Amino acid sequence: MWTRFGLFCAAACLVSTAAAAGQSAVKPPANDDCLACHSDPAATRANRTTIVVDPKAFEASKHAAMACVDCHQDLVALEDFPHPDKLAKVNCAACHDSAQEKFTQGVHGQARRNGGTLAATCVDCHGMHDIKATADPTSRTNHQNLPGTCATCHGNQDIIDRGHIQIGNVAAKYHDSIHGRAIEKSGLAVAPSCVDCHGSHDIKRKTDATSQVFRANIPATCGKCHTGIEQRYDAGVHAAAMKKGDSRAPVCADCHSAHAIQRVDTDVWRLSVTRECGTCHVESMRTFHDTFHGQVTALGFVRVAACADCHGAHDIFPQSDARSTVSPARLVQTCGRCHDGASASFVQYDPHADRHDKARNWSLYFAAQFMNWLLLGVFAFFGLHTVLWLQRAIRAQREVPR
Repeated sequence: MWTRFGLFCAAACLVSTAAAAGQSAVKPPANDDCLACHSDPAATRANRTTIVVDPKAFEASKHAAMACVDCHQDLVALEDFPHPDKLAKVNCAACHDSAQEKFTQGVHGQARRNGGTLAATCVDCHGMHDIKATADPTSRTNHQNLPGTCATCHGNQDIIDRGHIQIGNVAAKYHDSIHGRAIEKSGLAVAPSCVDCHGSHDIKRKTDATSQVFRANIPATCGKCHTGIEQRYDAGVHAAAMKKGDSRAPVCADCHSAHAIQRVDTDVWRLSVTRECGTCHVESMRTFHDTFHGQVTALGFVRVAACADCHGAHDIFPQSDARSTVSPARLVQTCGRCHDGASASFVQYDPHADRHDKARNWSLYFAAQFMNWLLLGVFAFFGLHTVLWLQRAIRAQREVPR
């Protein structure tokens, strides 16, 4: 078991024992003593897993000035080589107590306590012997590299399935999003990565009221980057409903999604967000689809007005509010964005006219009733005409001599 590895350890043992001769206290092994064995590319444990430490990688790491025994403290009193095959787990909290405390409160730490062996630990994100400062461009936790680091778990379908991660492969969604493309393809340091939304060590579930991605906290989280948008949203009717405790009130992720955020100037997104409005405003969406604007939108065209074109996007107000873009005082201006020369009479058009509601618009109601009866009468007349003509044709066919 200790063939080649044992030779290196024996050599290190001779150096260590010679240096300790004549001393009453046991001298902890130095880094060179450890690397005498662990720098060998062929060094493995009894189960054939590698125990190699790259000296150059360690020298370039954040812990280069530390001794091996500072982390592997059960080797401080080591008197002889080789040391036991199984060592105690390194306690990062000995130095990073604050980060460790946050980690234990987060979703990864909780999963570990509940037996989730697949949940990430310190080394999964930071590395082991090659840990580097976050500001280092080659660090796993550098802003540019972080999506790839998180993707080692949240982009691995095997881990997602075995760990029962209900949110699925969010790494793939983020990769194709406007934020992911901004970081990974454009190299924009201002684009948000995973920790900007979820936090770093104290990552919590979205159902936790203290989580940055808890529903009521999402506007503030997004507002760290989109400050102006948050201010407009905060003044609108949706934020007011959220503050009153209405959990159905939409937040950023409802319209833009959480990880698969796309550009808002694409046809696909404009059509999808119109449908999203209908998930709450069911009646308004039904009447919208009965109008010219709605019917053309349903055909996949975006050159006609949709919800946000009339009501606004983030700072939406009730029609009775003078700030609303559909208030009587601003309606001519709103319609004039598309319809040049819009006048007070022009804006009398009802974009949510309901042909079934006589109280809302009696003339439309009776016009719709007339058209329904007219259509029914036309089909009934020509249906009867067709039946009578068919009977006549059959009778005439029988009277023709063979």
